[in-house]
Amino acid sequence: MSESNKESMRDKITAVLEDAKNAVMSAANENDLQNIKASFIGKKGAVSRLMKEIPNLDMEMRKEAGRMLNRVKTEVTAIMEDKQMELKLKASEVSDDFDYTLPGIMPASGGLHPITQMCYDLNDAFRSMGFEIFEEDEITSELYAFDKLNFPPNHPARESMDTYWLEGHDSGSTAEKLCLRPHLTGASVRYMQTHKPPYRFVYPGRVYRNETTDAHHERAFFQYEALIVDKDITFTSGKVMISAILNRVFGKEVPVRMRSGFFPFVEPGFEIDMGCQVCGGKGCSVCKHVGWIEVMPGGTPHPNVLRAAGLDPAEYTGFYVNIGLDRLVMMRYGVDDVRLFHSADLRFLSQFK
Repeated sequence: MSESNKESMRDKITAVLEDAKNAVMSAANENDLQNIKASFIGKKGAVSRLMKEIPNLDMEMRKEAGRMLNRVKTEVTAIMEDKQMELKLKASEVSDDFDYTLPGIMPASGGLHPITQMCYDLNDAFRSMGFEIFEEDEITSELYAFDKLNFPPNHPARESMDTYWLEGHDSGSTAEKLCLRPHLTGASVRYMQTHKPPYRFVYPGRVYRNETTDAHHERAFFQYEALIVDKDITFTSGKVMISAILNRVFGKEVPVRMRSGFFPFVEPGFEIDMGCQVCGGKGCSVCKHVGWIEVMPGGTPHPNVLRAAGLDPAEYTGFYVNIGLDRLVMMRYGVDDVRLFHSADLRFLSQFK
């Protein structure tokens, strides 16, 4: 190879290094540096293109050109790192006209939604009594929402007037028919089928019903269920559990009463009321002027539900409670319209930070 060709290769390499240095020094931000890296030392950059010319050089010049190009890569990488640090330091500098004597601006603060906070408080209360927290999907089947909970085939809750069925999955067997869960209770059967007794667990979540909304009802609302199943669970144990939970959540003794009620999944079943915390039991629009408000159904799991879970009802019994979480939050804060909690109105929700 002629001396002129050798000098030409040396000049090309030197020129690439100088161009790279100048480009790096003029870079204004990180994006510029990334573009420079791609242009000079990337896979298709200037250094890579010169590397492809090396096989055309004589043996001695190949070694020299290889060393020079490797040195270019090293130098360009080093000055890019220095420039990157320089840009970071510059970005963190305070401008010369910044007034240090100005008072700071308090950043906007957030907080837990009151329903979320109530759920966490209940979780803590139940965990302290040895309960496990369980969750399941919001889409369920007719099999688990109704069949395994002892709902008769013609029960009105199965109709679209109460349940949201999924289009395209609203026919076929009950295992194939899918819906937004109208209650949480079906989760209890799923849990018992996949765990070994005895059971002590809770399962919070949102449920959906095709209802007319008013001050006390929403189409999408929150429930919080608890279930104990063992060989020697008494009715008294269930009532003690309810009182303990309410007293823990409200920080004081809360009056509780239990009335007979019918629910397909419990036998016997009860309507469980608490003294209205909005009016202190004197009577108001929230409690319909009776001093009590229904917060949960409950009772002993029906034998058919235990059988659906794979348990012998002659051997096991238990106690269900299904807490209306939204109503409990209304009681805690003295709010008379449940729709406010679902309104996403920050003027209302900011009160609960």
